[in-house]
Amino acid sequence: MHERERHRIILSATQEKAVVTVQDIAELTDASEATIRRDIASLHVQGKLRRVRGGAEAVHPPQLGNLAARPFRVSESVNIDKKRAIARKAVDLCNDGDAIILNGGTTTFQMVHYMAARRLQVMTNSFAIAEHLVKHSKCSVSVPGGAIYRDQSLILSPFENDAIRNFYARRIFLGAQGVGALGIMESDALVIQSEQKLMRQAEELIVMVDSSKFRKRSSLILCPLENVTTIITDDGISDDAARMVENAGVELLIAGAVAAGKTAGPPDEENSSSVA
Repeated sequence: MHERERHRIILSATQEKAVVTVQDIAELTDASEATIRRDIASLHVQGKLRRVRGGAEAVHPPQLGNLAARPFRVSESVNIDKKRAIARKAVDLCNDGDAIILNGGTTTFQMVHYMAARRLQVMTNSFAIAEHLVKHSKCSVSVPGGAIYRDQSLILSPFENDAIRNFYARRIFLGAQGVGALGIMESDALVIQSEQKLMRQAEELIVMVDSSKFRKRSSLILCPLENVTTIITDDGISDDAARMVENAGVELLIAGAVAAGKTAGPPDEENSSSVA
């Protein structure tokens, strides 16, 4: 990962919580801890963050009361090749004219590049996905009413009388924080409330997660594993995780690798996910 990309992720991560550790950033960027310490020192000298023992903190600390979900900018470059491969596999399931729902997330966002020439009817609670599809595709786009959460690029509402209940879809495509025997996991109650409303409007539930998500856990369950129609992941999934999915009666699709910068659409499009 280029130094500029690492710096962007580090600065975004410091807006997620008061102090972010060197280990946290190394996991996000897949860089060594020594490299991350040099990055933090450089950003500290530039006055963009404060170096603290074992990590870094924001010059202007994040406000409390935001969503628990990780900011969009922090996650968008993590496992990007796997996300692109999963996204391409997901779009292959769609036919022109289909009505689909996409939840907000960095894996579902990668679908937009493969949807550019499609004519689909799309409902999404992702500001980034809606913005991109309106500008760069032939798809019709609907969004629910609600507030825009800038960090996560989500449109969320606690109310039932929004546009979601009037939209019917053949499939809903969801990213998730984790997948385990108890079900599909998310990190924020408001996100779960929104996604459960979306799920009620679709016949099939397609979960899109890279293989690392089978090792991650969260305290909140979005839905039981048995409610999922299909899981799309990469070939890094363990045998135990694959058996867990199949034993639950869920179809498992393995996406092949996508070479960086070759099949995810024009390079400029990859950076169009940035929002307010």
